[in-house]
Amino acid sequence: MSAVEAPRPGLELGWHLRTAGRTLLFLLLGVPYGLVYLVLAPVAAGVRRRLFWQLAEHERRQANRRLDAHLPPVPRVHDRSGFYRALALLVLKLPVTLAAIALAVVPALLVVALLALGAEGIGGQGDRIVGPWTLGPVLGVALCLLAVPAAVVAIAAQDGVGALLRRLTQALLRTDTAGEGPVREMLAEQLGDRSLNIAYWLPEREIFVDERGHQVALPAPGSGRTWTAVDHEGSRVAAIVHDAELDATPELVQAAASAAALALDNERLKADLRARLEELRHSRRRIVEAADDARRRIERDLHDGAQQQLVSLALDLRLLRARLKDQPEEAATVEQLAEKLNVALAELRELARGIHPAVLSDHGLATAIHVLVERAPVPVECDLAFEGRLPPPVEAAAYFVVAEGLTNVVKYAHATRARVSLRRSGGRLDVVVADDGVGGAHIDAGSGLRGLSDRLAALEGVLSVHSPLGEGTTLTARIPTRGPAD
Repeated sequence: MSAVEAPRPGLELGWHLRTAGRTLLFLLLGVPYGLVYLVLAPVAAGVRRRLFWQLAEHERRQANRRLDAHLPPVPRVHDRSGFYRALALLVLKLPVTLAAIALAVVPALLVVALLALGAEGIGGQGDRIVGPWTLGPVLGVALCLLAVPAAVVAIAAQDGVGALLRRLTQALLRTDTAGEGPVREMLAEQLGDRSLNIAYWLPEREIFVDERGHQVALPAPGSGRTWTAVDHEGSRVAAIVHDAELDATPELVQAAASAAALALDNERLKADLRARLEELRHSRRRIVEAADDARRRIERDLHDGAQQQLVSLALDLRLLRARLKDQPEEAATVEQLAEKLNVALAELRELARGIHPAVLSDHGLATAIHVLVERAPVPVECDLAFEGRLPPPVEAAAYFVVAEGLTNVVKYAHATRARVSLRRSGGRLDVVVADDGVGGAHIDAGSGLRGLSDRLAALEGVLSVHSPLGEGTTLTARIPTRGPAD
């Protein structure tokens, strides 16, 4: 059904005439368009795919405007079937149009011929024989009357041709489009505003969102844009954001809003779900960032507090030991205390490094990875293919993936060598830790990898483990370097 309700066929002759006129215009324009498609489409399909999809999109718009096809925009990425269907539509445009013109024009020519003969007979301008009768005023009136049902047949033929062309175009260009595309496209075509957008109302949060669930603001007065509310069963559903010039015909916008209210209500539920998922993603990311901030504060407190106190105590013990040179027993006791203090200090530093490494915050991910590799008790090949600093949550996640991977190599893998690789490609950082150990690892085996998987999931990342028995382990993390809102 159209967004703006048209009178039903048979109830208004004007509606049929307008439909027939648009179909005729579609056919007449189809001849030059078909010639262009026939020349350009095969070439563009092979080497100029962007031009090819532009041609298909142009044909879709013509079908929407002239035939009420209500097709959503043609996506640039198609499966093989969709590509060949679009190619067939463009290549067959000219012969199909010529055949349709023949079907539509023959009844129209019959009407013209009947009217011409009827006018000639009424005017008494000749003695032409029509069948067994001589053309005269009586036969002329009869022919004019006969032209009326012939005109109805001609209009019906135009409607039929238009319906066939509409079905053909829909069959060849129809795509399964998620979201609100078809509804928005339908409204845009009917209202004549290609920039039209839809904002969905979420009553619980009292905000408008787009189809992806992102909050949007309605246009302010004087901005050249305005909006029309869409209500369904007494409740606000959405707002149609359109060109302010459409306010000159508010009944048209209101009719479109009323006709699309049910569909928009369904799309609003989907937008509400997407908004909740978007908020969940943001909240998970904020939790990870807050945990990392807390880790950094704890590490700083340990470094600036307890660790400094222990370092100061170690210096005092050294001074005391120097003063007890002449008292060997007391000096030996102080030496034992100093050794225990050094062990405690080393354990405290290791604890602080595990909470959050200061080198990561101060010098970046590359330096922190090199420190991990240097401290590993097995030979580790290191390949870092990225430059500069990354967002702190990404750096922290990548660091702990490498730290956990190397820890597992030492504790469980019984490996003779390992490899660490970090590569940045587009908007993603790929982290790989591989070894030649015994294998058999999987994510659910312990809390370490499970915690890493949860951390990466909060950043829209993925952790995977490939670890066949006897063939080593490969730990792979793929971490987006841009946030969901970017």
